[in-house]
Amino acid sequence: MTERMGFFTDTSVCIGCKACEVACKEWNAIPSDGAGFTGMSYDNTIGLGADTWRHVAFIEQPGALAPSAPDFRWLMSSDVCKHCTHAACLDVCPTGALFRTEFGTVVVQEDVCNGCGYCVPACPYGVIDKRADDGRVWKCTMCYDRLSAGQEPACAKTCPTESIQFGELDELRGRAQQRVEQLHRDGEPRARLYGADPDDGVGGTGAFFLLLDEPEVYGLPPDPVVTTRDLPAMWRRAGLAALTLLAGIAAASLGHPTNRRRP
Repeated sequence: MTERMGFFTDTSVCIGCKACEVACKEWNAIPSDGAGFTGMSYDNTIGLGADTWRHVAFIEQPGALAPSAPDFRWLMSSDVCKHCTHAACLDVCPTGALFRTEFGTVVVQEDVCNGCGYCVPACPYGVIDKRADDGRVWKCTMCYDRLSAGQEPACAKTCPTESIQFGELDELRGRAQQRVEQLHRDGEPRARLYGADPDDGVGGTGAFFLLLDEPEVYGLPPDPVVTTRDLPAMWRRAGLAALTLLAGIAAASLGHPTNRRRP
């Protein structure tokens, strides 16, 4: 059985070089975007989308960390699809275009996608997006073709500081916890893991992060929950309501004067 593979992104060593963005686009032949000026620091792609599968955020946080330090600090983070354990996009896809690979990742088959867009609002992270020119959805595949050939994803391969680490998910989680403990000892008490807990609202993610502040600072939801969590209960209630309605119709029909025998 193939071990589940994943990403561990250590934002404490991200330098914002965007090598991951470029490598992702080159390997996956993703159309160019982000050529305009956004006014959001050095962030020219703003967020993940159909044409941005890796997004490097630049967050200018005011307040000096030490008397001799500048009056702000950079928080940089390379965001990506989370490849959730409980993936709502898989639950709502009517064509099977989205599927779980043998590596535990979630991939879109563009030749099967019909562009219905159900998966777009289903994603609790806002990752999946439709491409304007063809209407289909696109997102990170964790370089499924490279994994199948025994290679690591292009973004992890090119990251110069090893901020993006790829490997077996369980091993990455252990390594990440050790890194958090090290940062705490080094005087960074706000360091924490995001998406590494198998008991969270999505069952843990296949791409998790080490953050230096609250998730909201990075534009991440603080407590994500799989949006189809209540779907089975909703279907049960709908079925019960339908049966109740049918029973009411049957009772009304049997009680109608035309159905009563004349003496």
